[in-house]
Order: sequence, then C-alpha cells, then structure tokens
Amino acid sequence: MGSSLISYLGPQGSFTHAAALQWSAGEDTLVPAATVHEVFAAVSEGRCDRGVVAIENSVEGYVVPSLDAIVAAADVVAVDQTALRISFDAFVRPGADPRALTHVTAHPHGLAQAQRFVARSGLTPVPASSNAAACRDLTPDGAAIGPRICGELYGLQTWEQGVEDFSGARTRFLVLARREDAVARLAGHDGARSTPAGGWATMLALTPRVTGPGVLARIAGAFGERGVNMSSLITRPLKALAGRYVFVITCEGAPWEPRLHGLLEGLLDAGDALKTLGVLRAPEDLDVVVDPQRIPTGSVDATSGPEERREGLLWA
Repeated sequence: MGSSLISYLGPQGSFTHAAALQWSAGEDTLVPAATVHEVFAAVSEGRCDRGVVAIENSVEGYVVPSLDAIVAAADVVAVDQTALRISFDAFVRPGADPRALTHVTAHPHGLAQAQRFVARSGLTPVPASSNAAACRDLTPDGAAIGPRICGELYGLQTWEQGVEDFSGARTRFLVLARREDAVARLAGHDGARSTPAGGWATMLALTPRVTGPGVLARIAGAFGERGVNMSSLITRPLKALAGRYVFVITCEGAPWEPRLHGLLEGLLDAGDALKTLGVLRAPEDLDVVVDPQRIPTGSVDATSGPEERREGLLWA
C-alpha cells in the first residue's frame, strides 16, 4: 500500500494524524479532513483508499460522531484498527501572560480528559473541532490542550505537561475502506483471510424489528448460547423514532467462522436486521479481570456486608 491515500481527521498534529502515521508506518500519503463525515466521504467517493477515525477512548468512551457515521454509512466499513496512548500538554502563544488568559480550548474529549487542569486554571472551556485545530488556531488570550507534537508544529510555548486526569489512557482508531474493497480483501486476497495472532473481532449494528420486554435478554442469550464473547454493546437511537434503538455490538470472531456465522443466521431468522460494520484484528492486550482501582467508587460486590449492600444498592 505504498501509494495509498489515507484520509484522517486533521489538521496535522491531531491524535488521529499520529494514529494514521502509526498504521501506515509512514509509507502512505496522508490527507487531512475537517470532519469525520469528510473522512467517510473521501473513502466512499474513492478519493482516498483508506480513512482513519477515532472510535473509542478508554476514559470518555465511544466517539459518537464516528460511531453514528459508520452505522449510517452505505458503503464504508472498518478493516483494521490501531491504538495510541494519549497524553495532553497545555500550550499558550509565545510570551503570553497567564494572567491575561480567558479560555482554554480543545476537542470536547480533550477537555473532558483534563478536567482537573481546566478547573485549576480557572479558564472558560471552549470546544474545538480537534485538539490540533485548537492549537493551530490558538489566540493570544487562550490556552490549548493537545498532543505534545503540536507545540513544535504550531510554534507554541508549553505551559504545563501531562495535564490529563488519568495516565495510561488509550484511544482506539478504526481504519476504513469501501465495502467492496473489504469483501475482496477478506475473501482471501493478499493473504488477509489468514487469522491474525489475536484472532478476529467483528462490529455489528443490530436493529430489532419488534421491541418489548426481553428483547435485549434474547439477543444477549443468543451470544451466550453460541459461546460468542460480546466485548461491547452500546445503543444509539434510530433517528427521529422515540424509544427505538440500534445495538452496536463488538464481539469476538469473524462472520465466516462457524460459531459467529451460526449466531448471525439465528438472529436473522428471529427477525432482527443486521449490518456488519467491520471485521478487524482483535486487540491483544485486553485485561481478563478488571483492576479494582478502576471500578466505580461506591460499588458493592460479594465481599460487601449487608449494611454496605443496603446502602450501596438503595435497598429499603
């Protein structure tokens, strides 16, 4: 893919830019786009061979514009993924007086991941289209939060390093292709059908045609009965339909493998509408057991006494 064009959410210096560089190993031509929808359009219209968008952050969760775009896309799917460790620095214009600053700007996920710094600074948070754009367009009366590379790219002065609330955060990025390219690739061209080291993961959009009590239990039960691990489930509203949702599911396996294939056939027979959003290399670094330090404060478990359970679960 040495001559491939890759669209990514720009401008230069964004985390998506870094993810695209990492995935392509510097061998491809990277083309910045102003919005996630422009990335999808560049791939759909054939102006770029691949696209890269952020899909999930380990602190803030799913990136809704990317999630909605891939659910809605008629002919674009995910064919791979890559992940980055995320760290933020705070920048100002050279020579800026911190006492004269009025606001701090970043992508909404960036602001959310540096809430303690924002509160400590006393500045008004202002969302930007991307962290790199916030740095590129920084005014003398503002501060910007972004990747460390932005300081050099845009001639900024570092105000504070490592301002993120949680160290070790990661963002997962999807690599996009036209559906017809994905079908050809996964049919065995270039050896892509061989199972990767960590196995496969599949993203699905599942829309129940009939809703009511037990719908989610039926769907989850189907995965359990077939022995297919569901690693993520998130709901998104069907546009302009109150109380109706599409379930976006990530699970282990590939659609052509017997267990998942049988599961999908069963869901279709039950009347559900299915759409494959992507077939990807599965991440190889998932923890089997959740670190107790990451469990929400105030949770109770099997070791909790009767009084702790009563208070924690609001039992009367």
